[in-house]
Amino acid sequence: MASSGRPARRSWWQVLLDPVFGLFFLGKLLSSVGQWAHNVVAVILAYELSGSAFAVGLVTVAQFVPQLVLAPWSGAAADRGDRRAQLMVGRCISATGSAGLAVWTWAVGPEGLPGVAPVVASAALVGVGFAVGGPAMHAMLPSLVRRDELDIAVTLNLLPLPLARATGPLVGAVVATTLGVQTAFAVAALCSVSFALVLLRAPRTPPRDARARRPTRTVLRYVRRDVRTLVLLLGVAAIGVGTDPSTTLAPAISADLGHGTTLVGPFATAFGIGAGIGFLLIPVARRLSGLERYGTTGVGLLAVGVAGLLVGGTPAVVLGAFVVCGAGLTVALTGLSAALQLRAPEGLRGRIMGLWSLAFLGSRPFAGAFNGALADAVSLQAALDGVLLVLVAATWLCAASDRRSAPRARPPRG
Repeated sequence: MASSGRPARRSWWQVLLDPVFGLFFLGKLLSSVGQWAHNVVAVILAYELSGSAFAVGLVTVAQFVPQLVLAPWSGAAADRGDRRAQLMVGRCISATGSAGLAVWTWAVGPEGLPGVAPVVASAALVGVGFAVGGPAMHAMLPSLVRRDELDIAVTLNLLPLPLARATGPLVGAVVATTLGVQTAFAVAALCSVSFALVLLRAPRTPPRDARARRPTRTVLRYVRRDVRTLVLLLGVAAIGVGTDPSTTLAPAISADLGHGTTLVGPFATAFGIGAGIGFLLIPVARRLSGLERYGTTGVGLLAVGVAGLLVGGTPAVVLGAFVVCGAGLTVALTGLSAALQLRAPEGLRGRIMGLWSLAFLGSRPFAGAFNGALADAVSLQAALDGVLLVLVAATWLCAASDRRSAPRARPPRG
């Protein structure tokens, strides 16, 4: 057969070894490891300073509430400006949050902090950095690969999440235990800076189409008209709620088992291991359900994991439940995000991914505050019941949308 002249579609490992995308992937992985190292150490420190699940929830709120304020702006900026520069600025802001807490704890010691306020403030600054750079990071993917490789790039772009969840908490816990929490926060800062440096090798983003200059309300009108996109975003928000027990409720779950906070690191690592296993399940899920539908399977799997946390009883059962939760996270987030990326028009991609950030990360402050308060005021089981209810409803909604969406349905014109 004669060649058409077009380069052959590369396999996932060829895309991963590409000098441009590969460096981007490595930088994101290092940055994500630093984020989770900061997160687990901050959660442990907040709980040890206060003994309250609500205080831990405040750390989560502070880290993710900037999404509610900044995601619409940062999404629009990603459509209209230099996505690479925007992402670099965001990572430097996050590094400042981690470095600031490292310097403070070096100066006075962890026990010398005036309560949880510095931990909350540091988490807020880290969150601002991710809110500024997040939409640009996701929206610049098409400039790193060919159009027919976008689904591979989207899947690989999400791989650092499970890898970081598997290694980041372990790195944070080991460094904090052996060298002190000060050094752990410093390592987190260096990881964020490394991504900013790697981005110097990334290409500048290409010009956007005419829709890039349209007002922000354009994307809201688009989502309102395209029900499928709206359901995908709601599913992503439910994933954000479903992952909250691994952070906000982890210290309380560990204490409920009679182990203080010592199981928080293993819980986070088990979640990350499960997330890595979930990556291996993606090809099977895609073959069974199709590219735009396998995310629903992941949401259901995440619900099964949370149900396992409710059963609890022993550390082994809870660790296994967190593994299932992690696998569900990877399958669900990869499936729904890939469908959303492939559906988004180029001129609205930054703002749609801003809504993605708002859904996935912006849901975390509400989940963290609500779950922490409910666990303190009522019970840990009541908080987990609420999370499970959200996931069951999201699974039903996504499944209904899958049935109604034609395999090759096109989104409305932006």
